[in-house]
Amino acid sequence: MLLTIIHSTAGLAHLIFATLAMVAGALVLFMRKGTPLHFRIGYVYTAAMAGMLVTSFMIYHLYQSFALFHWMAVVSSLTLLGGMVPVFLKKPRNYVGLHIAFMYWSVVGLYMAFCAETAVRIPRTAVADGQVTATFYTIVAATMAVLGVVANVFWFRYKKRWLAEFGANRPGVTA
Repeated sequence: MLLTIIHSTAGLAHLIFATLAMVAGALVLFMRKGTPLHFRIGYVYTAAMAGMLVTSFMIYHLYQSFALFHWMAVVSSLTLLGGMVPVFLKKPRNYVGLHIAFMYWSVVGLYMAFCAETAVRIPRTAVADGQVTATFYTIVAATMAVLGVVANVFWFRYKKRWLAEFGANRPGVTA
């Protein structure tokens, strides 16, 4: 499986950035927020995600064109920007809530992409006779749906506690 992603230098860089982002993203999700360590690891996550997203647009070996995973990278880019731009600008007033929401879904999206990408590496599910198979889309949808449901359960279960714990419970701060 590992060798199927490394068709180029961009593929190798993409794998390295993705791995770093997954480790940093998991750490940031589970560590105490607002600490100097949170900021440092959060910036590592942001930089690794940016590198991974840039290299994702350079990988075309599966389709030879802009395709499904590229569109997911566009959404992921917007999610990452939605989480970081408010922090850099310290605006709007509910920027901490926006940061929490967008960055949570950024990390969840990263893990959804990892599971979908891993699942389609199963031999003959992604491409058969040079054509993308229906199984590919089924696997991608199923893996993303399962992780999305689990992430939603956690989000709605812990959202208020996270907002309170991380200093986002001021009037007007929502996620």
